[in-house]
Amino acid sequence: MTRRELAQRASLALSVAPHIARAAGPPEATGYVAGFIVDTRFADIPAAVLELARKSILDGLGLALSGSVARTGELVRKYLESTGVALTKGATVIGSADKAPARFAAFANGVGIHADDYDDTQLAVAKDRVYGLLTHPTAPALPAALAVGELRGASGRDLLLAYNIGVEVETKISEAIAPRHYEEGFHSTGTAGVFGGAAAAVKLMALDRPRVLRALGIAASEAAGLRENFGTMTKPFHAGRAAESGVVAAEFAALGWTANEQILEAPRGFFQAAGGGWDPAAIMNRLGHPWTFLSPGISIKPSPSGSLTHPGIGEMLRLIREHKITAEQVESVDVGTNKNMPNALIYHLPKDNLQGKFSMEFCLAAALLYGKVGLAEFTDDVVNRPAVQQMIRRIHFGVNPVAEAAGYDKMTTIIDIHLKDGRTVSGRADYAKGSPANPMSFDEVAAKFMDCAGAAHWPESRSKAIVAMVRRLEEVRNVRELTAHCAIG
Repeated sequence: MTRRELAQRASLALSVAPHIARAAGPPEATGYVAGFIVDTRFADIPAAVLELARKSILDGLGLALSGSVARTGELVRKYLESTGVALTKGATVIGSADKAPARFAAFANGVGIHADDYDDTQLAVAKDRVYGLLTHPTAPALPAALAVGELRGASGRDLLLAYNIGVEVETKISEAIAPRHYEEGFHSTGTAGVFGGAAAAVKLMALDRPRVLRALGIAASEAAGLRENFGTMTKPFHAGRAAESGVVAAEFAALGWTANEQILEAPRGFFQAAGGGWDPAAIMNRLGHPWTFLSPGISIKPSPSGSLTHPGIGEMLRLIREHKITAEQVESVDVGTNKNMPNALIYHLPKDNLQGKFSMEFCLAAALLYGKVGLAEFTDDVVNRPAVQQMIRRIHFGVNPVAEAAGYDKMTTIIDIHLKDGRTVSGRADYAKGSPANPMSFDEVAAKFMDCAGAAHWPESRSKAIVAMVRRLEEVRNVRELTAHCAIG
């Protein structure tokens, strides 16, 4: 029986026999999550998890820098200026000289990390989890932890602890909610992400269990984000709001604000209202057992586009290198996936770089024409070049029955390149570089970081200092030492 069938059965049971459901009672998920947040100590986190977390933190900082020079970064700073808040004290807005209250810094940095759709991605292995993708875990959790940690003078160990707790809570909640949540339009980075931001913030604020319960209740009412906004500036807005809302939830809970203390499992709570049900086995007694960073893992992106494009990009680049293919040789390309992937990669004739991030055709056209698919390729100018638009029309993207049969827990992508001389060159990829099956090393992530920092014209000396500091983050005495290198001035 699938999770959806379980959820439907549970929902039916509630409707026809509510007295039975009340008598048995749902598992106390909110209380379990709150206990995990309060009780987890730095020593409880395995060394392997810390190693993976450092890579994602470095990745996030680089993306916040490159995101600061995106159009969204400019607009966010204009918005902050328009609020009348003095931008001279508070937490760092990465890539700028601005300081802001924790909530606004978290918002700005969350938008920045997700601006290029280049940030890390949670993987899932359950067969009913379409694509195996759930959230972008760092974009909500890290900005909340950085903002609160900087204002409180937290140590690098404190930051690592809060960040890991935030990621773990966010990803397990995303695992647990019924798949309908994502399939029917919610963007889980915005919805589940708010719990990651809240968990990180309350840990750094050292709130007690009753206040943590209330913070989760507040966070649930702030959870939002719709997939219909993919390919627009509002997609990274979701990540920024999740980070900001997590901080706001923690701050209000600290003041004594009340909220429902069973908000996850309640009959009209988050799981039921937003997903139509949930799978207790995906979260109860699972937080830290194992940590999501360890299994099923979190993927770091090799290209600034939707994760679903990455196996295809990697395989196309491999075929180009192996067979010495040039764009001029290509007559057409057939690329096939399972039936769900085209539901997210919806732009077949993209007109700007944001649409290009969700266009399999553009990503493969860029690979053929430029031999790389990085930040420099995702501009409106590149997307609209005549040669690019012509190549896009030669690439045919649809469902391949072999990829469909491979299951939805993989991103199987099958490519057939038809050359003008009559040959066909074919390849298949189930996973991309950066996935747990083919992970990036810290040095490879550092190279990506330097590229992102370079896009922001960040001083090389500061960039190298950030890399060195994150490599030994446990030894950093004050988070302000790190954020100082991420700010102008």
